[in-house]
Amino acid sequence: MAASPTVLATICARGGSKGVPGKNLRPLLGRPMIAYAIECAQACPRIDAIVVSTDDDRIARAAEDCGLEVPFRRPERLSSDVAPKLPVILHAAKWMEENRGLRPSFVLDLDVTVPLRAPEDITACVTALEDGGWDAVITVYEPERNPYFNMVEVTEGRARPAKTPPRPITRRQDAPQVLSVSGSVFAFRREFLDRGDYIYDGRVGVVEIPRARAIDVDAEVDLAFVEFLMRRSRGAPER
Repeated sequence: MAASPTVLATICARGGSKGVPGKNLRPLLGRPMIAYAIECAQACPRIDAIVVSTDDDRIARAAEDCGLEVPFRRPERLSSDVAPKLPVILHAAKWMEENRGLRPSFVLDLDVTVPLRAPEDITACVTALEDGGWDAVITVYEPERNPYFNMVEVTEGRARPAKTPPRPITRRQDAPQVLSVSGSVFAFRREFLDRGDYIYDGRVGVVEIPRARAIDVDAEVDLAFVEFLMRRSRGAPER
């Protein structure tokens, strides 16, 4: 039998954040948000190694509290709010290769701000890379809005569908299917990361996950909603 591919999980968490200040360390049920990404990765049997990429000592300490070594600090050029994500992931993968002797077949990035992901979502992405011949696989979910039907662009004060439909559409059910991207898991073949900074230059497959597990914390309301779902799923009392 062929050996299973070596899988590296990256968890990229910089100190700065505008929408939700300090969001990677914001408490959810009394624990920092980054802990949920780390523990999900630790619970996934397909992951062989985990590395946290951060420029922030407080984030590093939180990761270490979860049992991870944080062996480097992310360079300043990759720590601004305009730095693309793929070079950050590549930097972490190369650091592990050069300093730990780990040459992964697949690199999976787990966004800290999607704390409700499940280990099976990670496993599904690894399986899709193995079986589908993709350069990358991303997690997606069914959105509540569709750009062919109930999303608009406003030009010179006039609203028009954000995406031109093939025909007039009067019911959401008649619109072409679209999917929203979740940062839950972005999975890459290692060699693809050397090619550039734009994921869609490659052959990209999808793994659909439930909307509840795909929620991305981009605003305070998202944080409150995620904590509500956590409390409900764990039977914790409402505050």
